Amino acid sequence: MENLLNEQLSWWNFGVFSFWAVVLLVIVLGYVTYAIYFERKILGWMQLRHGPTRTGPLGLLQTVADVAKLLIKEDTIPRKAEQTLFKLAPIIMFIPSFVVLATIPYTSSWFFADLNVGMLYYAALSGISTIGVVLGGWASNNKYALLGGMRSAAQMISYEVPLVISVTGVIMMSGSLNMRTIVAAQEGAFWHWNFLPQIVGFIVFIIAAVSELNRTPFDLPEAESELVAGYHVEYSGFRFAFYMLGEYVYTFAIACLTTVLFLGGWHAPLPFLDFIPGIIWYLLKFTLVVFFLIWLRGTLPRVRIDQLMSLGWKVLLPLSLVNVIITAVVIELTK
Repeated sequence: MENLLNEQLSWWNFGVFSFWAVVLLVIVLGYVTYAIYFERKILGWMQLRHGPTRTGPLGLLQTVADVAKLLIKEDTIPRKAEQTLFKLAPIIMFIPSFVVLATIPYTSSWFFADLNVGMLYYAALSGISTIGVVLGGWASNNKYALLGGMRSAAQMISYEVPLVISVTGVIMMSGSLNMRTIVAAQEGAFWHWNFLPQIVGFIVFIIAAVSELNRTPFDLPEAESELVAGYHVEYSGFRFAFYMLGEYVYTFAIACLTTVLFLGGWHAPLPFLDFIPGIIWYLLKFTLVVFFLIWLRGTLPRVRIDQLMSLGWKVLLPLSLVNVIITAVVIELTK
């Protein structure tokens, strides 16, 4: 892949890139399908339940059946909805979740785009999803959907700010927005990884990322007991599936981003373990982050909207700014 980037663009290169893009798409879709399955199983074990057991061996086809059911359901559109925007909103939510994966490196040679502003690219494109959420709520011509869309927009914008600022310390330490350079700066034992010197930024990043994903305890955009399922209350069938798919693809992206920025990417935790391929270490760290997200969902209750906004603006934002200032001072003193 790295050699292809250095060659002149040709139809052959385009075909190879397209092939690997389709492979990544299939992998991500497979991840989404079985991330839902394992989430249900793990939450079941935590809560002394069985989880899916009936559809297929060990219930392995339950999510496949759920997806098939969504795809063949009737596509209903409210008569007074803004039809063009109503149809466009799930696509606006869905597409950026895949496009952001282009700059994430999986090993030193497995990546699609080696952008010098890779982190900026990720932050810019992931913010577009907010438009899809707001449009979905507004175009539905439903007051509950509109309320859910406005709450979701407020939450996503509020936590996007500390999320980006929390990464600034990592960028300052590595001296680059390029994700491969950020991973290269963490080479060595695990105490060289960014989660230790940037522990404040790491904690802020994890909390803000969970809120960006709309997952428990910050799943207020879909608080069924309050909002009748939130901004997508009027969506059914495959359009509803687009929203759900976008959210789970973002869990894939956030787990990858956490691994790259704070957990050393493909580097082994100790030098003598370097004989194990880097992709194995990457997948282990990725799996650990995904398990942590599931663990949170099975442990913490949903917070109130005032608690959510106060945490974002009064706690996480000041902490992320303090982290940037301390990082700048330390870098200046150690020159």
